[in-house]
Amino acid sequence: QVHLAESGGGLVQSGRSLRLSCAASGTIVSIDAMGWYRQAPGKQRELVATITDGGTTNYADSVKGRFTISRDNAKNTVYLQMNSLKVADTAVYYCNADVRFVRGTTVSRNDYWGQGTQVTVSS
Repeated sequence: QVHLAESGGGLVQSGRSLRLSCAASGTIVSIDAMGWYRQAPGKQRELVATITDGGTTNYADSVKGRFTISRDNAKNTVYLQMNSLKVADTAVYYCNADVRFVRGTTVSRNDYWGQGTQVTVSS
């Protein structure tokens, strides 16, 4: 059906940048909202940023001015540019997508998650 593949995580020093990518594949008809969420050890998963198919964005207050979400609809891919990273940004980052896809002879809709990519920011 649909699979989300994330890439771009890693270990980086405080103040540096990373770019995450998430590509959706499968029998996709269209993708509505896409987004990034993160979960730090011992904490609940939280929203980082979302973007609609029309390009409207929404950010958590903690990342405003530092992170930028974007998407390439032709490639079914969403990106997260993370600048001025802080130790507090350390977490597993998950991609999310609201996808309409072909199932048999019909079009279905479901919410999908990627497997997560680790981002570690050192001081």
